[in-house]
Amino acid sequence: MKSRYGSTAIILIIILFVQSASSYVYGESSPEETQAILQKTLSIVEIDHEIERITEKQQELAEQHTSLSAQLQQQEKEIHIQQDRAGAVVRSYYTGERDSLLMTVLGARSFKDLFVLYDYYQIIIGRDQAVLDKYQTRYDQLQQTSSQIRQTSMELTEMKNNLQNQRARVASLQKEVDKQITASGDAAAIQKLMNELTLYWENIGIYEVKRYFKALAAAMQQLPDFIQKQNGAISTTGTTYTIRIGQDELNAFLRSQNKIFEDFAFTFDQDKITASGQRDQLQLSIEGHYTVENEPQNSIRFHVDKLVFNQLELPDTTRSMLEKDFDLGFYPQKILSFVKATDVSTDEGFLEVKLAISF
Repeated sequence: MKSRYGSTAIILIIILFVQSASSYVYGESSPEETQAILQKTLSIVEIDHEIERITEKQQELAEQHTSLSAQLQQQEKEIHIQQDRAGAVVRSYYTGERDSLLMTVLGARSFKDLFVLYDYYQIIIGRDQAVLDKYQTRYDQLQQTSSQIRQTSMELTEMKNNLQNQRARVASLQKEVDKQITASGDAAAIQKLMNELTLYWENIGIYEVKRYFKALAAAMQQLPDFIQKQNGAISTTGTTYTIRIGQDELNAFLRSQNKIFEDFAFTFDQDKITASGQRDQLQLSIEGHYTVENEPQNSIRFHVDKLVFNQLELPDTTRSMLEKDFDLGFYPQKILSFVKATDVSTDEGFLEVKLAISF
């Protein structure tokens, strides 16, 4: 444990600093300026991680693109062979060769000859169909591989642009931080705080944030069952159904799922959801909203608009990563299989989902 987190004394210093950075003044740097520097430092660390993720994905896609290109070349060779065979079969039908074979069968002089010739006819026709089917299969594979290559090419281009944008962001932030450190009057002290914050975040902070998101995602999987058991949670007017959940009921449900939520609570406001809490010396605040999504399936999806850890806001790259890795939404069709969500809204103290019968 010591090798991962360092000494207890150092961790306590870092925790106390991160939670109350505004109470420190170094040289000419004001508390607000110090906080701003640390804010940018944390963003740089997280965007650097995003650059690493993009780079790894870019390498995977490049390898996939190379493999697909090799498959395409092999499939093109195979389809030329199958194309010639299929062409011969088609020509035989156009030139009447199969008609002559059929006439031979029909011209059999005995039932015994008829059955023998008919068996041969069926074998030949079956082989013809197998040749044509094999050609169609190879053709479909060729088209699918070509489509995959086009898709990976577009993704590689998009990732290249994203990578350039993220590197530009880091360079710009680093330039601002360097300028502020120089103007702080005590560059060594500020740099030390930055290093401590980076160490603390990478060894403790990110794991704690992911721990909360993992617990939330697991609890949301059980939410449909919870709603079904709540009297009055589902109402109906004609063909329209409404799910209405109070923040108190949701918080009670979460605490029944995991003790981590004993000091953590959701608050519903107009078009905004806030989840915040504190455990030991760690503070976490999540702001977001729900939307109705129909792809890949009908769902109520949670979007993270703001994420604050120990008074420091994390960048959009971290929010996107957590949204991708942890599903905080829920699926109405697990509550009522014959409906789909059409609208979701939040107001003071309540979350409301409108459902319609799915035809």
